[in-house]
Amino acid sequence: MADDFNAKKVAEKIYEYSGGVDNVESFENCMTRIRIEVFDHDKVDEDKLKELPGVLGVVNDEQLQVVIGPGKVNKVDAAMEAYSGNKSGEKSDGTSNRSQAAERAAKVKAETKEKQKKSPFKSLLKDIANIFVPMIPAFVGSGLIAGIAAIISNLITSKTLTGEAWNQVALVLNIIKNGMFTYLPIYTGINAARVWGATPTLGGVTGAVVLLTGMEPDAPIKNLFNGSALAANQGGIIGVILAVWLLSVIEKKMHQWIPDSIDIIITPMVSLLLIGLAEIFIIMPLAGFVSDGLVGGINWVLNVGGAFSGFVLGALFLPMVMLGLHQILTPIHVQMISQTGNTPLLPILAMAGGGQVGAAMALWARLRHDKKLVDMIKGSLPVGILGIGEPLIYAVTLPLGRPFITACIGGGIGGAVIGAIGSIGSIAIGPSGLPLIPLIDHGRWWGYVLGLIAAYIGGFIVTYFFGIPKDKLEVEKAEDAAEQAGATIAETTPTDAKADVTEIQTDPTVTEENLEVAVDGELKNITESFDDVFAKKTMGDGYVIEPESSKVYAPIGGTISSVFPTKHALGITTAGGLEILVHLGIDTVDLNGAPFDVQVTEGQKVATGDLLAQVDWQAVKDAGKSTETIIAITNMDKVDDYSLNKTGQVIAKETVADIKLK
Repeated sequence: MADDFNAKKVAEKIYEYSGGVDNVESFENCMTRIRIEVFDHDKVDEDKLKELPGVLGVVNDEQLQVVIGPGKVNKVDAAMEAYSGNKSGEKSDGTSNRSQAAERAAKVKAETKEKQKKSPFKSLLKDIANIFVPMIPAFVGSGLIAGIAAIISNLITSKTLTGEAWNQVALVLNIIKNGMFTYLPIYTGINAARVWGATPTLGGVTGAVVLLTGMEPDAPIKNLFNGSALAANQGGIIGVILAVWLLSVIEKKMHQWIPDSIDIIITPMVSLLLIGLAEIFIIMPLAGFVSDGLVGGINWVLNVGGAFSGFVLGALFLPMVMLGLHQILTPIHVQMISQTGNTPLLPILAMAGGGQVGAAMALWARLRHDKKLVDMIKGSLPVGILGIGEPLIYAVTLPLGRPFITACIGGGIGGAVIGAIGSIGSIAIGPSGLPLIPLIDHGRWWGYVLGLIAAYIGGFIVTYFFGIPKDKLEVEKAEDAAEQAGATIAETTPTDAKADVTEIQTDPTVTEENLEVAVDGELKNITESFDDVFAKKTMGDGYVIEPESSKVYAPIGGTISSVFPTKHALGITTAGGLEILVHLGIDTVDLNGAPFDVQVTEGQKVATGDLLAQVDWQAVKDAGKSTETIIAITNMDKVDDYSLNKTGQVIAKETVADIKLK
């Protein structure tokens, strides 16, 4: 198959299926893949890219990545240079390959990125998006199940459905759903730690603290300020994010202060202790203090009544959810139901989710070229309609800032309609959105539906005209101009790409080899890698390790076949012909070699356990990159059997894998 590989043809097709030369802003290669910045992701044909001979996989995120593998990727990079006339790693100057409109799009993108760098608030919103976007599949799957469970539960409550079988169905669906939503603070803590460079497991524990697991209801922890009992989830998701950010600051400082010999013991313990105490005795009580003050305000608003009450309550509900303050409303609901048979408050608050749905639709309509945003909206909208608002809040409207505010206004509009109609109450506490319809009392479900439609329309209109971020809108206008201009590809005469290949002698009599641990740390199966390309074994089998030492050793003996210019990856070819990739961190190609002190050169022979590099892992974390180190066999066609014999805590130079060659 290697003999059939045609780098020139692959390069031409990569351009074609990436939307053409005029759609490629820049490209460069790392050790395993071509990284491409495109103007319009909608023009990328992922399916055809994946079908190209020699292409191992495709990642189409903020950056288009075409996975080819060590050695071959250099040839394709050179062939792309020859085909387009543009240099690898440099942005196209627009003189031959783009129209003026496309050049304008690039300029606007650059200006937008620069503005974002200068705004701490926008950086925070981007971090929040990075925390929640990886959870979107779980949100969508669990949310749809939750919506179905809610409809069944509400139909049971309204006595439309009867029988023990339906109760069991609802119970099972809710158990599955709770696997996501009950433990959301833990997942949030893990992802927030990854974003801010803290240890992910410590972030998970930090999130779990707000659940107050193990606290007896008869002997609760007291609020430090007023002596009342703390409630689980007080402080909400925003409280968890704040706590994990503080954790990252403390952990980084302690890594600097604590000697390496005791760092692994002292730093996690002290970090967790300090943050846990801060959560329990400061963050959660402060949220409780605010919630106590809100009770009086909510009762006052309810007493005013009418459209005014509906608007205020509908508009403010989402911020209350984010801060975990919505729990104070449960006693109010219960009291109203016991006194009058229904709670008129719940239908009003449900309008907040309708505002989110309308805002998301407006974003979809105005920013159709933003493929990543549109894909998230597509996945989150059905869930939002069924009353599960987290995906739309945390992955769509909140990270953009302004749309979150206009979504709240949309919720207020829906609440005003409910308040103006009046006498619309729910006979029980249940999820919002469409599933709440069966619980509306006295046959006034039509009023609730009118309010929901008003929230959809209100959220859409206000967001469409006032809620689109200006920087996003400028990029969209430039994309539209570029699309209308129909830039043509400048004709170039491609030349054959040349790449130096070091000839390494192998021994065909070698039938077995072993992999050792490259660096002290926690070793896992490669399928647990943070990088989807490695996790799917696209590059081959092997292992991943979270390093706890600066020294990285050769996991196997052989010849150094390549050292990437940015020093984040190198290759070893063994006596038996295995090609081993040592990849230091994830996406660390962007660091331009700064944290890596490589001790070997191409063509050098190394024995198993020889020092390959010394790495400043703290610098990697501070740059917001994962320290995951990958050891992968990139030519699995030579392997008859691969067996990983150990996972968990390991030390360098332990033998952990056996390999039988064909």
